[in-house]
Amino acid sequence: MSELSSVSSIPAFADTSANYSVDAWQRWILFLDVMRRRAEQYEEHAAQRAPHVLDYEAELISDARTFAEPVNYGLVRIVPPAGIVIDPLKRPFVVVDPRAGHGPGIGGFKADSEIGVAMKAGHACYFIGFLPDPMPGQTIEKIARAEAQFLEIVVARHPEADGKPCVIGNCQAGWAVMMLAALRPELFGPIIVAGSPLAYWAGVHGQNPMRYSGGLLGGSWLTALFGDLGAGKFDGAWLVQNFENQNPANTLWTKQYNLYSKVDTEAERYLGFERWWGGHVTLNAEEMQFIVDELFIGNKLAAGEIRTSDGTAVDLRTIRSPIVVFCSKGDNITPPQQALDWILDLYDSVDEIRSLGQTIVYVVHEKIGHLGIFVSGGVARKEHDEFASNIDLIDVLPPGLYEAVLEPKGEAMEHPELVTGEWVMRCERRTLDDIRALGGNDIQDDNRFAAAARLSEINLALYRAFFQPAVKAAVNPSWAEAMRRLHPLRLSYEMFGPSNPFLAWVQGAAELVREDRRPADADNPFLALQEQVSGQIVEGLESWRKMSERLAEETFGVVYGSPALQAALGVDPQSNRPPRQAPKSMLTSALVEARTVALREKIPQGGPLEALVRSLLFVSMARRGGADERGFEAIRRIRRDHQGASRLNLAAFKALVREQYYILLNDETAALAAIPTMLPKEIDERRAALEVLRGVLEASGALSDTAAERFQRVTELFDLGKGEVSSEPTPMPARAAPRNRSA
Repeated sequence: MSELSSVSSIPAFADTSANYSVDAWQRWILFLDVMRRRAEQYEEHAAQRAPHVLDYEAELISDARTFAEPVNYGLVRIVPPAGIVIDPLKRPFVVVDPRAGHGPGIGGFKADSEIGVAMKAGHACYFIGFLPDPMPGQTIEKIARAEAQFLEIVVARHPEADGKPCVIGNCQAGWAVMMLAALRPELFGPIIVAGSPLAYWAGVHGQNPMRYSGGLLGGSWLTALFGDLGAGKFDGAWLVQNFENQNPANTLWTKQYNLYSKVDTEAERYLGFERWWGGHVTLNAEEMQFIVDELFIGNKLAAGEIRTSDGTAVDLRTIRSPIVVFCSKGDNITPPQQALDWILDLYDSVDEIRSLGQTIVYVVHEKIGHLGIFVSGGVARKEHDEFASNIDLIDVLPPGLYEAVLEPKGEAMEHPELVTGEWVMRCERRTLDDIRALGGNDIQDDNRFAAAARLSEINLALYRAFFQPAVKAAVNPSWAEAMRRLHPLRLSYEMFGPSNPFLAWVQGAAELVREDRRPADADNPFLALQEQVSGQIVEGLESWRKMSERLAEETFGVVYGSPALQAALGVDPQSNRPPRQAPKSMLTSALVEARTVALREKIPQGGPLEALVRSLLFVSMARRGGADERGFEAIRRIRRDHQGASRLNLAAFKALVREQYYILLNDETAALAAIPTMLPKEIDERRAALEVLRGVLEASGALSDTAAERFQRVTELFDLGKGEVSSEPTPMPARAAPRNRSA
């Protein structure tokens, strides 16, 4: 019987093998056809005068190539698609795309994107993009001036908007936006920096190996060399290549294997992403040198050591708009430490953040990768949708440090009618210790990076003195362009294109395969074997990556941790002071003290609205949950219904909230004692005001013990007499019309 069973299984095995072989061969042909289409798409995209991947119609508003200091940037207005209604009272959104080697448009290359969710929330949207080639003499500072002009144009186009533009800076656009906001704070509403590095040395041991690259390569002399070999231009393909090198398993195998294994369904998604990823651009050598010297190796931004051509220091503490930092633990390009540790460099405590009037909100995703922060539909529908829907809540938060926590809206939630979308955003108060808990450098680590930065300066000076003249003399623009065409990333596209005669048969063969496609059954054992082999390849490449990263970290630590080398480079190995720490200003302290004196004089000033806001803040300070979007929706109704508040625009309302917050921080006892004199004399008016206050406070749930005690204290200050306040929860009034959602 066993022999008969073995004989009968041979045909079944042969059929299974044959079915898999046909499927595998067909998938291979279809895979090659996608590569052919990818190459054609690459050539078509590169041939465009202004290539981008925006999924929306755009109207050119301003071309910075015509400015007095021309740069290759442009401002466009995103034309809302059918069904989208833009509210002229809502602040516009401006998305600034990163110029990090690839082309523009990633912030709006599909409906579930930063631009898509902002328009869905009723905001007009603008996009700042760039052309493939820089203008002669273009610098980072000139780009900043051009972007300032763009924002001036946007502000002028929306005179009715209740607030300055919300500006989103993705990746490298994030630090550019922050620098501009420090120099021109009056142009900005809330700022969202997504996946943007601001503290370039920061990281965790055993992770974040990219930060060691500058030191291991001997500094930025290599950047200068590549700029000279490019005849004054730096090829952005090298930046993209550097990104690819961080994940060799994905670059060398997973990305291609995922397409091959799912070629029937994956082709369009793959081509859509590659259209952006393969649109390599160039930068002026001077631009790239600034980025590497001042930011990535020098780490000068948070320390206030970057200066403009007229000597103005770029101090992030001068930013007056709320700053939203969106980062992820799964991002190996901009980990949370690099996105957040600039706060530790600038401030000694949350009290210092408050004293300077700054509001910082951060969100830490658990696993999304670097590109997913900008391109993931799930992230757009959750985090970016909440930012767009609740941007006014963020704008009126009292100064301080917060973490935005997103929770799904459930049936058990109180007052779900106050929630926009499927998630509830709550801004919880945090301290600097919460950021430190994410991990980061110690003094020894910072000294190593300081030594690497100093060695970079020396090596760059040596290169410029002894080698740069010869390199520049040997290179001409034609030779530089030929070298760019031969870059490995560009060749990986062009080798599958029409110029390769050995692949001329692929298109016809793919059409025949589609007519007679025969995929293997899902339970085919050879498919399982294929997945197993793929897993082993990924595991091998991951082991290689981990070994390389460990070697890089150990080498960097040994070389730049040497006390002798540090001393020779002018870094004191015994120093306990961080080598990059923002200086304090006596002028700032004097201004804060003068502001404190002025606030004391304002304690008894104001009327019922000031008393309501002061009472609301006093009780809210005791809430463990922090500021909730449901409470803010109720606050909108104060502005809508209250005679005094309805006359205030958002900026004035925000100023009122902040002033009352500072008054409470300055002298809580005197601030509370003054409330009765600020209230109306009629009992009915006081009772109505107290019910409004209660409705706002209970919008996001019942008051905690401490908050309830504070509310009882406020009730006594309203002096209504016994039994005047109902103990029943206050019902929420009907939801405001969408046009009135602007706070």
